[in-house]
Amino acid sequence: MENVFNETNFHFLLDGLYLTLMVAVATCVISIILGTFLAITRNYGGRIARTLAAIYIETFRNTPLLLWMLTAVFVLPSFFGRADPAVWGTIGFSLYTSSVMAEIIRGGLNSIPKGQFEAAYSQGFSQFFTLFYIILPQTFRKVIPSLLSQIITTFKDTSFLAGLQIAELTYQSKIILAQLTSFEEILLMIGVVASIYFVVCFSLSVLVRYLDKKTAYVG
Repeated sequence: MENVFNETNFHFLLDGLYLTLMVAVATCVISIILGTFLAITRNYGGRIARTLAAIYIETFRNTPLLLWMLTAVFVLPSFFGRADPAVWGTIGFSLYTSSVMAEIIRGGLNSIPKGQFEAAYSQGFSQFFTLFYIILPQTFRKVIPSLLSQIITTFKDTSFLAGLQIAELTYQSKIILAQLTSFEEILLMIGVVASIYFVVCFSLSVLVRYLDKKTAYVG
């Protein structure tokens, strides 16, 4: 028990959780912004812009996440210089996740009646202001549960960074596990780490269900 529950392990896991949360938050913010741009471009851009957005989305959605993390960590520094591997991992993570966010947001855009555009244009709104002030607010209200579900997945997928020797929660726990000697201690540490992931993901799941019921009621 003392080999598992001690101050050193506590701080070690806390450092890993902090990096995990930072990567997850940064990835979600970047992905939602980039995903929104991609969704709008794919739906309302010119023919070339729509094609490029579609190629980006389909390429990333149909290839492994870990592949893009590896590419970002081992290839991008050759072009842009050295940085913390967690930064490059976050960039690769964001490039992949933005394609998923784009399809979620595009689904919301497609659910908005075309009459909304016509009504806005008749009032003198440009396409940009129609999208920004009328269409996007309704879109995000409709897709909040789906976005939050993807955020949960993003938090869990940060564990892929452990394979790149980046000190997030799973990697930190792996180091601790390597120092434990008994089967009981190993199981206990695995339970501790699983509990941390569970608490965060379950809390977000509760929020998803609440918002899903709320948006369904409003709709």
